[in-house]
Amino acid sequence: MTYIYNFADVQTGDVAVAGGKGVGLGNLVRAGLPVPPGFVLTTGAYEAFVEANGIQARIQELAALHSEATPQDYEDASAAIRALFTGGTMPAAIAYELAAAYEGLRADDDRADDVDARDDVDRDDGVPVAVRSSATAEDLASASFAGQQETYLNVRGAEALDAAVIDCWSSLWTARAMAYRDREGIAPGDVRLAVAVQRMVEAEAAGVMFTANPANGRRDQIVISAAWGLGESVVSGTVTTDDLVVEAGTGRVLSRRTADKEVMTVYADRVAEGETADHEAEEQGGTTEQPVPAALRKRAVLDDGAAAALARYGSRISDYFGTPQDIEWARADGNFFMLQSRPITALPEPVADTPDTWPLPYPKGLYFRASIVEQLPDPLSPLFADLIDGSVTRSLKTLMNEAVGSDVVRDGDVGLPTINGYAYYYYRTAAMWRVMGKAPAAMVALARGKAHMGMDGWREFSHPRYKQVLKDWSAKSMGERSGEELLEGVRTLLDAGTVYYTAVESVIPIAATSEISFRAYYDKLIRRAGDPPAETFLLGYDSEPIRAEKSLYDLAAWAREVEGLAPAILNQPTPALAESQRSWLPPAGIDPALWQQWHPRFQAHLDRFGHAVYNLDFASPVPADDPSALLDTVKFYLRGQGNDPHERQRLSAARREDQTERMLSRLGQTRLGRSRRVPFIRLLRWAQKSAPIREDALADVGLAWPLIRRMLLEVGQRLVYSGVITGPADVFWLRQQELQSAVEFGLAAPQPPGTAEPPAPVAVAITGAARPVRADVVEERKMLWRGQAKAAAPQLLPETRWMKRTFESMMPARSQDQPGDVIKGVGASAGRVSAPARILGGPQDFGQMVPGEVLVARITTPAWTSLFAMASAVVTDVGGPLSHSSIVAREYGIPAVLGTGVATQRLTSGQQITVDGDAGTVTVEHPPA
Repeated sequence: MTYIYNFADVQTGDVAVAGGKGVGLGNLVRAGLPVPPGFVLTTGAYEAFVEANGIQARIQELAALHSEATPQDYEDASAAIRALFTGGTMPAAIAYELAAAYEGLRADDDRADDVDARDDVDRDDGVPVAVRSSATAEDLASASFAGQQETYLNVRGAEALDAAVIDCWSSLWTARAMAYRDREGIAPGDVRLAVAVQRMVEAEAAGVMFTANPANGRRDQIVISAAWGLGESVVSGTVTTDDLVVEAGTGRVLSRRTADKEVMTVYADRVAEGETADHEAEEQGGTTEQPVPAALRKRAVLDDGAAAALARYGSRISDYFGTPQDIEWARADGNFFMLQSRPITALPEPVADTPDTWPLPYPKGLYFRASIVEQLPDPLSPLFADLIDGSVTRSLKTLMNEAVGSDVVRDGDVGLPTINGYAYYYYRTAAMWRVMGKAPAAMVALARGKAHMGMDGWREFSHPRYKQVLKDWSAKSMGERSGEELLEGVRTLLDAGTVYYTAVESVIPIAATSEISFRAYYDKLIRRAGDPPAETFLLGYDSEPIRAEKSLYDLAAWAREVEGLAPAILNQPTPALAESQRSWLPPAGIDPALWQQWHPRFQAHLDRFGHAVYNLDFASPVPADDPSALLDTVKFYLRGQGNDPHERQRLSAARREDQTERMLSRLGQTRLGRSRRVPFIRLLRWAQKSAPIREDALADVGLAWPLIRRMLLEVGQRLVYSGVITGPADVFWLRQQELQSAVEFGLAAPQPPGTAEPPAPVAVAITGAARPVRADVVEERKMLWRGQAKAAAPQLLPETRWMKRTFESMMPARSQDQPGDVIKGVGASAGRVSAPARILGGPQDFGQMVPGEVLVARITTPAWTSLFAMASAVVTDVGGPLSHSSIVAREYGIPAVLGTGVATQRLTSGQQITVDGDAGTVTVEHPPA
């Protein structure tokens, strides 16, 4: 049997024989990279050693630790297993092949012209080699085993090599490696160890190189760490390194930090004159540390040219493997050598730099993050940004012209541009004064219901019209429509949604005015000490978000009555349930008969309530697309957690009616009371009527969003077949003109009926390209978006003293300049709670919510309502006392502090905070010292 493979002979599929590291070295050699010569001692040698010494059964026995094993249990098992190896004897056949391969490295160096290498070989104890583990589960993209087995450097002589190999084998059973494999579910019997033996480079400098930036995930940045001497100390982190970031495409050094390098790792037998050697290490080969010469301590290990040259090797390796790599390198006599390469594990998605300046696209104007922008808390996707700007402009201009005259809003006066990806309402300065001058006339128009404004206009015109447009475009099958028709449908539906939202914005001030008026009248002229707060008279009414919550609760109650259904739902991962809901097929492990009962009932809920938007940007899925958040709420109720919303509403309504009756009775007892009774009743009925309509109106803003998303994803799927983009959802990251051009070119046209189906079911496709033609630009835009999402967008631009003094009090968020442990906002629901914070960026994070935590978000919409059942309090960056968050928080009886401006930036998940809804503050709590 052959136990030795030269690096060049190791193939990509040889992981079971040569281990991950051995395969990586083989690939590097075949790719033509400069790799020091060496060979792999295969896993067959490990198995032969274990069998020859009769230790396999004992290893498995010792390694089979129970699930509650302690770190000391692992240490004890490791010591016992490693003793089995050190007490063993190397089989003669393995020793013979190992010695012959080692002698081959000496012969290679004898033929070389490298004088320094010949000097090393001429020593009696042989050529210096590195002996490294190469486990069958190591250095794979799915797991990070780096450093979990041991490496032996500067090993010289056949006898020392035998000993190092046995020690390397035994390091498969270190306590750390065993514990890690147990956590990853890798059984003890599933691992073997090959050993990579490699001629050492007597490096003047060495280090590691990541071909993607592990800090921000960017694939266009290469990160290099460099130190003097050998590189093992860089890998282990025992020396201070120079750190550089290099632009992959150009080799330009983007940043560098040159360290004061105090120590370096060298061969134990190469200690500088005057330094103290480790004599035991010197006799056995090995390495040691010595001080860096004074002239080199603060000198850069790599100048810009050397860094660029090394980065080019990194790009070659990354391109060859097709995935970002973690590379160990060395430099000797000015030449670079690649020592090993493995995939980078747990690499984050690439993130661009967070913007810190906010340039204005139109200098002579005012910019506000308010109104519809409150429903757009994140940077916009490119396609939505392009389409919504014109749609909002048309809608607002039409409304204002119908309400107060055609000369108020002119072309170019208003818009919804983006700055660093964030949407802003833009008003040309002159237009702002014209609009403000017409404010009294606009209020009169609103009161009279002109331009279909107000509650009657919403009920009788805007809402029915929106539903009719949706019905018209739902009539025809998606697959039957051309690309042009689908794009026209998207624009028409978006315009209908924008017009509808503009109408809703005329409902909001009526609802707000009614509550403010009632609250002011009650607090100033009616309320006495001991009387309930004004919101008591406004709670307990039905609205669309409350109806959606009750629907989920009823669904859970029904599921508990169906034998076997509740545990089946609870035992399934939420993503599997969501995917099966889309496909109609039952998830593995659920009885199809149970699924046939569950699926249509849950689908009926989605059909009625699944259009509620988390975020107006149609790139964000709605519950109809991804019901994961709703399924988690159903599970919450199935576990018996949360309160019955029917009972909560009944109690609120009973308390409301009881207090109303008591108040009216009291007002009828005096002359002054009787004079105030009629206005009290009128204001109360106005507020009670308006608030639920406001919630109903907001809940249906996204009525067309499921269809818009299906249309765009249909176009996206056709563009995937056509070779334009990588996945259907990438359509959201195209610009409007790019999408329009692709459609006009026929790249989104369905295959004509009656023709044979080609490999790609589209009429026209781009062929011959290695990647979809817009793949790179889509990835760049996603990267830019992730960086923008970390920014705190100013509420007002330009950030002048005049702007803040004039408009800041009108904005839905407080100032972002709030240092210290107390964050101020608006107290929107009374109460005081101390609990851990949970920062949620959107529905993709909802699964992280733990009952009893404080929900912290930029903003909440009606689609977030299901989370309020789990939350102990609510904190938002944007919002006020009459926003959706406040209304729902009061229904649930939990504290709410809204409009903080900075909560999601300043707080972290798990951090203990105190939310005081009466004071309008959020306080960061620190554990006692």
